[in-house]
Order: sequence, then structure tokens, then C-alpha cells
Amino acid sequence: MPTPDRPTPARVFARALMLVLLCLAWPLVALAQDADVPRIGVATMQPGDVFFERFGHNALVVDDPAEPGPLSYNYGFFDPTEPDFVPRFIRGDMRYMLAALPLAEDLAYYRQVGRGVSIQWLDLAPAQARGLAAALAENARPENAHYRYDYFTDNCSTRVRDAIDTALGGALRNQLQGRSRGNTYRGDAVRLASPAPWMWLGFDIGLGPAADRPNALWDDAFVPMRLADALRGVRNTEGRPLVSGEQVIVPHAQAPEPPERARLLWPWLVAGLALGVAVLVAGRIAPRVLAGVALPFWTVIALLGGVMLFLWLGSAHVFAWHNHNLLLFNPLCLLLLPGGWRIARGRAPGRLFAWILAGVVACGVVALFLHWLPVLPQRNAAWLALLMPIHVALLFALRSKRAL
Repeated sequence: MPTPDRPTPARVFARALMLVLLCLAWPLVALAQDADVPRIGVATMQPGDVFFERFGHNALVVDDPAEPGPLSYNYGFFDPTEPDFVPRFIRGDMRYMLAALPLAEDLAYYRQVGRGVSIQWLDLAPAQARGLAAALAENARPENAHYRYDYFTDNCSTRVRDAIDTALGGALRNQLQGRSRGNTYRGDAVRLASPAPWMWLGFDIGLGPAADRPNALWDDAFVPMRLADALRGVRNTEGRPLVSGEQVIVPHAQAPEPPERARLLWPWLVAGLALGVAVLVAGRIAPRVLAGVALPFWTVIALLGGVMLFLWLGSAHVFAWHNHNLLLFNPLCLLLLPGGWRIARGRAPGRLFAWILAGVVACGVVALFLHWLPVLPQRNAAWLALLMPIHVALLFALRSKRAL
């Protein structure tokens, strides 16, 4: 039998050298493959002083080596010059859009007004980062950019959240959906709007019971600052922290975000009882004056109730539907105006006046009962405490001719 050729020392050395070169070259090949991987970040903008800036903002940042600079993918753009912009806004059918612009251009306004901006850089796998960058570029095309805006469930922040979750194959939602801090849509909306009294009052009066369900951290992400906080506790698909680093791009020079605090009920109750006592006293000594004061009160109550009724029956503002405050800000108060006007002029209020007053109080009792129910309660105890004593006192002060 022929014997196989034995490898010569030169051939062994050549093979060994080839293996060493391959081992040394492999990291360089992998590095070259990863050189075009974009870096993905979440930019979080702090609240501003202007009322429509009170809730902060955010955007996705794509730092692609192939581009001259980082791009900001911002879901917060809308066109107020659209011919049907105002009617759509009233009906709850707002159209927002995604815009891609240089990050430096997007940050210019925030630098100018002193609204802080920080970026959380995400630790994504190369395929995930490329996929997210490509999806954002496709979404930003004019034919794909628009979406139907919802303040709580589909806004600039939830769009950022959903884009990250899609890139992670659902891992973000899986980690946030089952955890909760007990926050609600009403709580965060009222808290962040608190520097503008008219704004937080509008949220608190106009939101229905759907805004009072405790949110998961996933739902809390409608607030950009809540999303940034949640991302700090999330892991990527390989088990590492999703946020690999944070940096402040623009220091915050405006008022800080309003802190979380428990809502005290007793000031509302004391105010309601004090006003109720004042109504009873005025009904004894000056019913005509009381009726004159009650006229604008009933008018405001009825108008607010009418707005709430429209939001429920005539708009897509779903979180304003089934509002229990309709039983306190009662449109029936509009029917009290003729009788109140007669009392103010020294005449009898008419047959139905006392019945309507009693009906308004009865509706308030129903609102109190609904508040105690464990099924989808509405956190309107403050308005119950303030308005029920007034409605009851007006009933006892003005229901009969003997008050004249």
C-alpha cells in the first residue's frame, strides 16, 4: 500500500499562519459589518411654560454613520392651516404626522426657550437598529406620515414606545404591561396641567370614568417623562439594560415638572359647606339677591354640562364619555333660569321650579351613589364635596314662595 504523504514543516507553518490570519481578520470583518449600524436614541423634552407644552415631548433619534448628522423622527407635527382643522379638533379627529429633520434643527427651539432635552441611547442588536431606522424612514414618507391622534392612547410618546416595542419583537410591552404604579390618565393630566388652572379644571371636569383606571407602565408612557423613566428598568432581548447611556443635550432652565402629590378632599368639602351655609342665610334674609347670584351659577353649570354632553354624544373624545360630572354640572339648571329671574324680580318662581331644583339634587345623589360603586368609579369626590352642598342649599332656600 502506498503511504500517505507526510505534511512538510513548510506546509504546517503555512496552514498555521492562515489560521492565525483568519482569527485576526474576523474581528475586523465583524467591525466593518457593524460600522454602518445606526445608533438609536430616545430624546425626551421637559415641559415648557406655554400651556400646550405642559406635557413634555419626545422623539426618536437615529445617528446613522452614512448620514451627515443625527436625524430626529418627531411624531408631534400637525398642520393648523388645514381647512377642517378646528372642526376635526372639536370632534376629536386630529391628524398628526411624523416628520424627519436634523436633530440640531429640532433642538433649536428647546435651546432658545430653555426646555431641557436628554437622550437615552438604546442597546439594540444590529438587525434591530437597522430595522427600526428603516421603519422610521418608511413611516416618514409623505404618504405614510399621518396618523389619527389620541391624547392618551396614540400620541407622540406612545408612537415612540410602539416603534421601540416593534423593533424588540414585543419585549418592551411584555416588561411594562404587567407592572403599575397606580397612575391614571386623569392624575397625570391634571398634575401636568396644574400650572394653568383653566387647563387642569377642564381635564378634571371633562374626563369620564375611563380616565380613572389604574394604568400599567405601558399606558403611563403617554407621558414622555414616564416613558423615559420606564425605559431605565427595561432589558433588551439579550438580557442587558436597554438604555446603554444617557446624556443631557440641553439643560432645563424652566420650572420643573409638577411633583406627584395626594389630592386633599377636605378643602373642597369645607368650601362647599361654607357656600351652602351662605346660600341658606341669604335665602332667609335676601332671596332676591340670592336668586340674582344663582342665575350666573346655573348658567355656567348648564353650559359646562352641555359641553360634556356634546363630548359624549357628538365627539370621538372617548375618555370624556359617560362622565358622571354631568349629574353635578347638570344641563337641567338651564330650566331654572326663568324661575330664578322671577324670584329676582320679586315674583313667584312658577310650579315647576321646585321640582327642577329637586331633580338637580336627585341627580347629585345618583352621582354620589355611582362614586361609591366598585365598578368603574369616577374620581370626582372633590366636585361632589363642593357642589352638592350648594345644590341642596339652593333647593331649601328657593323652593317655596315663602322664601320671597
